[in-house]
Amino acid sequence: MKIVSIDSASKFYDGEKALDNISLEIDEGERAVILGPSGCGKTTILRLIAGFIAPDAGVISIAGEMVSRNGRIIKPPEQRNLGMVFQDLALWPHLSVKGNLEFGLKARGFPKIERSRRIRETLNLVSMADYADRRPAELSGGQQQRVALARALVLEPGVLLMDEPLSSLDPELNIRLRKEILRLQEKIGFTMVYITHNRDEAFEIATSVIVVNIGRIEREGTVEEIRRHFHS
Repeated sequence: MKIVSIDSASKFYDGEKALDNISLEIDEGERAVILGPSGCGKTTILRLIAGFIAPDAGVISIAGEMVSRNGRIIKPPEQRNLGMVFQDLALWPHLSVKGNLEFGLKARGFPKIERSRRIRETLNLVSMADYADRRPAELSGGQQQRVALARALVLEPGVLLMDEPLSSLDPELNIRLRKEILRLQEKIGFTMVYITHNRDEAFEIATSVIVVNIGRIEREGTVEEIRRHFHS
């Protein structure tokens, strides 16, 4: 099943074309990595899928249902069964780790017992159960990254969107958390759309790679196909 579909989408900012008539499809359970340099349109694609913006032309569909079309958002972000990890993490500094995870669950009306169960299980998944009462400022960069991941996963999303989530980490921690993300995806089975400018990161994480440049999809294929393309 095509869990994410973008059909002939274009997007303009202040008269400048950020995306030029792009189309792509992502299968359920896939780890799709959108790879390209800064400013090429990667984050705009993610924001279209998330529902933060609408395409000026074209159609966005999630799980076979049209969610945006031709400048109009039909289904808002909170109704798309998506989780998102932002580049700057966007953790709420005044809330504890537990509070950060609970916020979205409360907003969606989960009862207290279910909230507690999900928070406990998700923090165990990311090895952060011992830090439930700490604030983000009391955590290392890697621990904050795990909390951001847990906050997205606690909602049990069908699709997890990740915008350059490891770019601010040192190389050793970056590599360690790549493996952590792969472990979690294999365990839980969510579909992942992951943005990076780092080829090594893309090739380790992806089952498929979408290469974007100057607002267009330049090439897409398996890791081996894209690796050969760059080495040819």
